[in-house]
Amino acid sequence: MKVAVVDINGKETGRTIALDKAVFGVEPNEHALYLDVKQYLAHQRQGTHKAKERAEITGSTRKIKKQKGTGTARAGSIKNPLFRGGGRVFGPRVRSYDQKVNKNVKRLARKSALSLKAKAKSITVIENVQFDAPKTKVFQAALTALGIQDKKSLWIMGASNQNVYLSSRNLPSTEVVTNDEINTYRIMNAQHLVLDESALTAIEANLSK
Repeated sequence: MKVAVVDINGKETGRTIALDKAVFGVEPNEHALYLDVKQYLAHQRQGTHKAKERAEITGSTRKIKKQKGTGTARAGSIKNPLFRGGGRVFGPRVRSYDQKVNKNVKRLARKSALSLKAKAKSITVIENVQFDAPKTKVFQAALTALGIQDKKSLWIMGASNQNVYLSSRNLPSTEVVTNDEINTYRIMNAQHLVLDESALTAIEANLSK
């Protein structure tokens, strides 16, 4: 599959670049996509939630009233979960939400995500982008020129570019990352991918292994 290379103003440069079928033309594996996205979302959870249970409540352990003759239910401790201020039954505990996903499955998931975007023609390859200074207005103009100003876009750069990143930071529907920061969730969460030429080369070299 060949894609026209455009400049920052959305104009074709007269060059085309072929997308590697081993990366952008595989049969999407939905289960691999599910596993990789599920792992990413699970890793966003801190797992620091905690509620005190009966044994952790500060309070007296004496029996608060006699066993019989009060006309009410038996009660042995002020820390009873039924009482206000008592411990919580089966409350949340600190835990890790880490999940294991095989690296070959993760690679297949990213290939599947990129292939879906390529099939939907939601990939634009752009000449190496360079901004002289961080300007949000310039970045917005580029989005308009590319016709993706109303879409959630993911810009993938070949190397860290501070001016481009700072120019996009105030735009909630745009994210700029380097090729080694991409993951399946980011790819699937975006409606359109904008790939720097050097980033495309690096992605194909990494995922075609």
